[in-house]
Amino acid sequence: MMCAHLRPSIPQLLSLRLLGTVASRSVAAKQPDLLSATLAFEDPSAFRVKTWGELLRALGVFRLCSFPVLVNNCGKLMSIARTLLGRRGFSLLLRPTVYAQFVAGEDEGEISQSMEKMSQLGLRPMLAVPIEEDLGESTGEKRYDDNMEAMLECVRMSHSNAWSTDPMMQLKITALLSPELCVKLTTLIARQPYDLNLLVRAMNGEAISFPGLDESEVAHFLCGLQRLNKIAEASVNKVRVLVDAEYTYMNPALSLVTMAMMRKFNKDGAWIWNTYQCYLKESRSLLLEALQLAKMEGFCLGVKLVRGAYMDKESKLAEKEGRPDPIHRCWEDTNVSYNGSLDVMLDHISQKPERYRIIVASHNEESVRHAAKRMEELGIDKDGGSVCFGQLLGMCDHVSLTLAKEGYAVYKSVPYGSVDDTLPYLVRRAQENRTVLQGIRKERDLLRKELYRRLRLRKASS
Repeated sequence: MMCAHLRPSIPQLLSLRLLGTVASRSVAAKQPDLLSATLAFEDPSAFRVKTWGELLRALGVFRLCSFPVLVNNCGKLMSIARTLLGRRGFSLLLRPTVYAQFVAGEDEGEISQSMEKMSQLGLRPMLAVPIEEDLGESTGEKRYDDNMEAMLECVRMSHSNAWSTDPMMQLKITALLSPELCVKLTTLIARQPYDLNLLVRAMNGEAISFPGLDESEVAHFLCGLQRLNKIAEASVNKVRVLVDAEYTYMNPALSLVTMAMMRKFNKDGAWIWNTYQCYLKESRSLLLEALQLAKMEGFCLGVKLVRGAYMDKESKLAEKEGRPDPIHRCWEDTNVSYNGSLDVMLDHISQKPERYRIIVASHNEESVRHAAKRMEELGIDKDGGSVCFGQLLGMCDHVSLTLAKEGYAVYKSVPYGSVDDTLPYLVRRAQENRTVLQGIRKERDLLRKELYRRLRLRKASS
């Protein structure tokens, strides 16, 4: 995506892509023979820390999530429920169930209670402001300024509370810059790459003119860059900001902006991170080009490695537009892509841990074990700061809790806000992660085993 438009030269790019192909093949042939028993994620005792209420709630919510018709139509069903029950009744229904499972709370007091319990379990919060936009949803500068204030408050909360020794937060650029402009920028930089220095100067307040944009678009872009600059200035040396990837039709613009932020703020540490979606065929090339750019420009690179959440929409859009599908043809290819990119980053980290960082953001047990095994082989500390793991709040706790128990740094992606504020976010996450939601049978089975164990103990003691 964007990094393809910042490549140093064609020969270098070709060599990088050949390296990616070789790495992909080697990973496929290099699977671990024996997995550590401690990371088999088969032990229901990981759930002994949960209260009866938490256990029953998780079982109930996961049972509902196992029905595709409910997950696929959750937006419509919630809209109907809200109409029938009214705002107050709908909130009373959601708060103790779906909301409590996946959201930390509404105000700082509620969030603190959730985060303190998480901290006691050895887990770290990665706060996520539930704000984003897609095409046709732009709302004007005032709304974007309000979103910026919400994200600055997220920086403050992440830093001022003793929830984590190395706090992180998530950021969606489309909450601060219109998706329409991001799409136009993507088209423009494919034809005429923008110099990163140009964006850095704009962040610093210079009145820069960007080729291809009209006066109003330039004004909005400058405002958006300065909003991002304020958030980055507030977070440097305090909170690591992980910028989310979104759709391929705007990702090059998002990466352009993120790389400019890295160039300005990541000289002495990885405070701004970018996300790489390994279900995309081009993901390995993009990561290798980012590594090359970071080396050339002299900044530290932070990487959030995900499989990706927009598969269905990306494939349908590609078919509609008559272009090749950007998504890997099968799940196995995506796994090879993910583990190969993971190996590339771990190799770099083993050589220069102060210059590179990664969060293995995955619910896939095989990839988590693969990362742990490679860390051990390369001598990378479990909690040295350069490698950490991440899962969504309310999901994959059998993996998160086991990793934390074994001494790894583990973050949970934590949305927060009112029911009204978080509902669109939850609906989108449910739609995007429905394959994950429908595949939580193992976690449900482990929860059920823990429930039966408690019932047997209660029966035996009575």
